[in-house]
Amino acid sequence: QVQLVESGGGLVQAGGSLRLSCVVSGRTFGNYAMGWFRQASGKEREFVAAISRSGGFTYYADSVKGRFIISRDNAKNTMYLQMNSLKPEDTAVYLCAARRGGSPFEINDYDSWGQGTQVTVSS
Repeated sequence: QVQLVESGGGLVQAGGSLRLSCVVSGRTFGNYAMGWFRQASGKEREFVAAISRSGGFTYYADSVKGRFIISRDNAKNTMYLQMNSLKPEDTAVYLCAARRGGSPFEINDYDSWGQGTQVTVSS
């Protein structure tokens, strides 16, 4: 397994931007496909975005498509989530996750998880 640590969350006004980072250690980062999920208070964890091992393929939830950009730097063992045009409904704990196989959209296919970083968007 790998260890994942998120950072970059905070409080931002609607329409603003944040960039989340996820630093991975413990194994070869390039061997893992990665994803971002979020969990709002009282709600189920949901898929946000995912990226393939090389970064050549990306996937987004419809709710964030066109506003969020997922990327990775394998030389820095880091994945990013650039969040633009933020809305109050984006408020949640954002978690990064790593998987060796399976579907980018399936939460149960992810083997390792970070602790999460809080994103709060005020109206």
